[in-house]
Amino acid sequence: MSGSQQRLPPRSIIAAASGNVLEWYDFTVYGFLTATLATQFFPLENRVASVLSTFAVLAVGYAARPIGSVIFGHIGDRVGRKAAMMISVLLMGGGSLAIALLPTFHQIGITAAVLLVLIRIIQGIAVAGEYTASGVLLVEQAEPERRALTGAWIACAMISGCLIGSAVPAGISLLLTADQMADWGWRVAFAFGTLVALFSAIIRRHITDTVLVKNQSDQGSPVWQSLRDHSALIGQMILLLIPTAVIYFVIYVYAVSYLSADPNFGSSAALNVTTLNLVVMALFIPVCGLAADRFGLRPAFLAGAVATFILAGPCWWLMLRPDTASVFLGQFGLTLTSTVGWALSITALTLMAPDHLRCSVVALGYNLSMALFGGTTPIVATYLVNQTGRDYAPVYYILLAVLVSIPIIWRLPKLIATTRLKNALA
Repeated sequence: MSGSQQRLPPRSIIAAASGNVLEWYDFTVYGFLTATLATQFFPLENRVASVLSTFAVLAVGYAARPIGSVIFGHIGDRVGRKAAMMISVLLMGGGSLAIALLPTFHQIGITAAVLLVLIRIIQGIAVAGEYTASGVLLVEQAEPERRALTGAWIACAMISGCLIGSAVPAGISLLLTADQMADWGWRVAFAFGTLVALFSAIIRRHITDTVLVKNQSDQGSPVWQSLRDHSALIGQMILLLIPTAVIYFVIYVYAVSYLSADPNFGSSAALNVTTLNLVVMALFIPVCGLAADRFGLRPAFLAGAVATFILAGPCWWLMLRPDTASVFLGQFGLTLTSTVGWALSITALTLMAPDHLRCSVVALGYNLSMALFGGTTPIVATYLVNQTGRDYAPVYYILLAVLVSIPIIWRLPKLIATTRLKNALA
């Protein structure tokens, strides 16, 4: 599989990364509007049950990602990265428009909730091909000494989507009354995602695809080959990404919903704090990429993991304080430590995966991790807090996630070297 070793022009990076803006805009908007969506589609008497039902739909979208891995892994490895990227972004945009137009429970009853679940499933399938196909394409075509920084732009686009996904609801909530926001304001936030999809599809038309070189041993589905021959590698990818998935959804989805429900804090303050810290994350991502290109993937990954383990408890304590400054500082600390994983993940996964099955292996590793440990995190955190009565329960989940990833981080150089040797011999 060949790719240009010349420096990628900014236009190519923007085109490849743009779909990730939509992916994370959409999921962030959904997470931040959980309380509103709960009243519109799951109006249960028990508020905790209502919120859990809404979080469950978020988890369903992530649970559908492995299906998308099969579909888009095949497209990416057999047809091309560009085809996978175009199809995925159009499907995501169509899903955003469908949610914006969807009738509520009060209009069509339980059918509204069923349709919402179906839309999230389709979007979950679509996004499975977005991060992997675009990230793989950029890392493949990047200069060897700039791979971590180039891959980091995918993460920067993702966090930019999160930033926009928090800023848009925050802006709408400032312009509308609470009743207007609950009635129709949330629809505007989802409709905006359709515009992002159209922009991404337009600028991707002229992107240069990676030249696919078919391996002589290729037989049948690339996803089946990946599971058959590289299941251990996929498992290690999942473990590597667990902290990245868990920490983000604890501090940016669960915590925001938790803080929004606190009458002493409120949704507006929660969104403002989160928006500021997402700016910090977006700015810090390229720094992490530069550091990894300079010092190596393992030292950079390890620094983030150790810092997270040390700071998780104190930062969570700050986030539970009643004042805005403390909440900001707590989220700020966890933002910095978790940014390392987001910045370097796609580069590490791409280098770990074999050339001829790269989209499939990376898609399976990434999406299985996000399905198992990303979308489920708000439910797990809510359940742990309600069962134990301890607001600190999510911290233990974060610490466990970090511990299981450290052995994989330590083996990164060996895993990448082994893959390069196999590619050379193929």
